[in-house]
Amino acid sequence: MTGSWPTELKVSKDRRCLGVTFDDGFSANLSAEMLRVLSPSAEVQGHGPGQKVTVPGKRHVAIISMTPTGNYAVRIGFDDGHDTGIFTWAYLRELGESGSEKFADYEAELAAKGLSRNPR
Repeated sequence: MTGSWPTELKVSKDRRCLGVTFDDGFSANLSAEMLRVLSPSAEVQGHGPGQKVTVPGKRHVAIISMTPTGNYAVRIGFDDGHDTGIFTWAYLRELGESGSEKFADYEAELAAKGLSRNPR
């Protein structure tokens, strides 16, 4: 995993999925919803321990932009206006490998807080 670089980042036609392929052959399809709610931005992660925000209502969010950030990351913009998440190659790889578990934890947080993936 260390030092693996993406060879392709491809947004699906409906803009609801990001396909990522790495130089070691590993590939993953990451939903726009998962990328949005697990964004590494301070808006979602908070500014310190215990400040993580559970973001509801993003089931239908779409990717509208991807901006390279140095040679280590991409900033992804979403159609709800969120565009401050800098997704490093390592974080995209992590989401590809364990995103389903992280998303299940997110769904459990939503349920515990009485929130929904559906927009209001």
